[in-house]
Amino acid sequence: MRIEIAKDVCIGAGQCALTAPGVFTQDDDGFSELLPGREDGAGDPLVREAERVCPVQAITVHD
Repeated sequence: MRIEIAKDVCIGAGQCALTAPGVFTQDDDGFSELLPGREDGAGDPLVREAERVCPVQAITVHD
């Protein structure tokens, strides 16, 4: 699995970090980023849910 975050689309709603806190966090400006070493989703089943709940569809998960 590979996760992409469209930084130019993200609005910093934080739904990804709330949904899958083991994979996503927010940077100092409040925008989404992946935790170090979690670029592959680390097998977290909530990654796809985080993709789904993003209000601007800034997250894309590739198998």
